[in-house]
Amino acid sequence: MASLLTALFGLVSLASAQTAGTFNATTFNVAGLPPVLNGNDIPGDKTTNTARIGQLLSQHNIDIVNVQEDFNFHATLYANNDHPYRTATSGGVPFGSGLNTLSNYNWTNFQRVKWNVCSNFDSADCLTPKGFTFMRVTLADGVSLDAFNLHADAGTSAADLKARAANIQQVSDYIKTHSAGNAVLVFGDSNTRYTRADDNPGLFSKENGMTDAWVELAKGGVPPAPGSDALLCSNPSTTTDCEIVDKMWYRGSPAFALNATRFRYAGNMFLQADGNILSDHDPVLVDFEWSKNLQWSIGESFGGVDGTWFNDLDALSAVGAPSVASLTLRGSERLDAISATLSSGTVLSHGGSGGTAATLTLDAGETLKSAVLCRGNRNGKARIFSATITTSKSRTLTAGKATSDCATITAPQGYNMVGFYGHDGDEIDKLGFIYSRA
Repeated sequence: MASLLTALFGLVSLASAQTAGTFNATTFNVAGLPPVLNGNDIPGDKTTNTARIGQLLSQHNIDIVNVQEDFNFHATLYANNDHPYRTATSGGVPFGSGLNTLSNYNWTNFQRVKWNVCSNFDSADCLTPKGFTFMRVTLADGVSLDAFNLHADAGTSAADLKARAANIQQVSDYIKTHSAGNAVLVFGDSNTRYTRADDNPGLFSKENGMTDAWVELAKGGVPPAPGSDALLCSNPSTTTDCEIVDKMWYRGSPAFALNATRFRYAGNMFLQADGNILSDHDPVLVDFEWSKNLQWSIGESFGGVDGTWFNDLDALSAVGAPSVASLTLRGSERLDAISATLSSGTVLSHGGSGGTAATLTLDAGETLKSAVLCRGNRNGKARIFSATITTSKSRTLTAGKATSDCATITAPQGYNMVGFYGHDGDEIDKLGFIYSRA
């Protein structure tokens, strides 16, 4: 009876899991520099204006908000806003980056990254540690996207153009390393224009497989040509045909499709009580829809936050319907490495070369069904200390030494473990499993 109830619960849980949804996102430069440094040509008092921005962000119930220039009026913004998840400020001028996120969704892996290159030629871009932020936002169980907030170098001098191109390249390179196999959303004050010949807003499309929501929905998929005349936007803009520097790029993943369904310049939604603007930037608002690819299921991960990101989803999706032929674990005091050889011959391998290797060759029709992972601290950092993986024939493979802090992870009903994601280095820092429909 107990096993029957467990099976039934698994079916109900799978059937009730969210497989599609919608959300919206906005990027808004909130003009939070002290007036003595930049008045932004905005009527009224910045404290009053910032309070209204915070109120309107809540009133419009925008799901994910990236703000830039959130410097010396940050406390006012948050005091007048009720989004449940909000980043802690990095400080006012000259200590902070001015980048913050307010969200209806929780996140993990938050990072602040400073630009490698900046310029003070046209504006004081090196005055504060401008750069970008990274977070992994959870939209639903097994559905997450990597969200970036950026504020690139301003100005049009040769030094500024060079710095800004380097900024965009730095984010692109970060995505390649830290977001492999993941859905990605990049939005912020890019200070780039397609019509400016030395800018590179098309880099995310070229190098990261991303789509510019403005180009897709307002320009029919065709960006303006470099060097062409730009249609200047009013603020608030009455048309989306014109181009501003505040942009939003996105991509889905093999695990779920992500599509932009509506693009707006939302300045008319963010005005002072007398109708004046609240910022010298027109906020961008984009509606999205997502839907799971039920071929795949992404399980929870366990472990620490250090190491380098890895994700087998792209490699697995290239195989189509993968099955595991053999599994190898390396370990001694901790779990040093994990690898699987697929029936197609593809090898998925992560971790280092330490420890002793043990391999389990699966029989015909045998699959990987569950794992027990134990973690501990090594030099003050959490790592996976042991792993025990069990097959559909109740055979097990173990490496490392167990601790008292363990988690049991089981494949969803109708799915098999076929690959991995997590963080690694010389050992395995964090480990999660990717499942394919049986």
